[in-house]
Amino acid sequence: MKDLIRELRISLIATLSLAVLLCGVYPLIIWFFAQGLFPDRANGSLLVRDGKVIGSSFIGQGFTDPKYFHPRPSAAGEGYDGAHSGATNWGPLSKKLIDVVRNRAVAYRAENELPPDTPVPADAVTASASGLDPHISVKNALLQARRVAKARGMSVEVVLRRIEEHTEGRTLAILGEPRVNVLMLNLDLDEKR
Repeated sequence: MKDLIRELRISLIATLSLAVLLCGVYPLIIWFFAQGLFPDRANGSLLVRDGKVIGSSFIGQGFTDPKYFHPRPSAAGEGYDGAHSGATNWGPLSKKLIDVVRNRAVAYRAENELPPDTPVPADAVTASASGLDPHISVKNALLQARRVAKARGMSVEVVLRRIEEHTEGRTLAILGEPRVNVLMLNLDLDEKR
């Protein structure tokens, strides 16, 4: 019986010690380092205009007006809902996925006044794994440029220059593809009108 009580006491002390260390001390240390080294990112990279938070450069937003570049589709809740982040999890042979992608491709071509045989970038018709991706491919942005320029009464060349200015390179120069942050591009177009 003495051994059982001794083992229980050791187990309880170990559990409480690890709980304090891993649920209190470790998160506090990480929080202090994050606030000290990159406070903007640690606080969500929030974008503030006129004293009001209008979004985060890390979370996509649903733009539907023709004068804005449109993000990739979102499967997160009602769209770009951080509380319901996630993908549809439809497999490549899913009839539903095939139908949704086909319908999105038709709508994308019509919206951007593209010929019916124009290849559509994958990110224009499929949601990201999180459903919150703020970026689109450069090709996707280029295919939308004419529509945006027309809706804003701007020249296509000016819109193309803005896309180039907002194109981010590969992460660490080797990971992923060049991409464009839709929110940042749209805000820039609004400000420089």
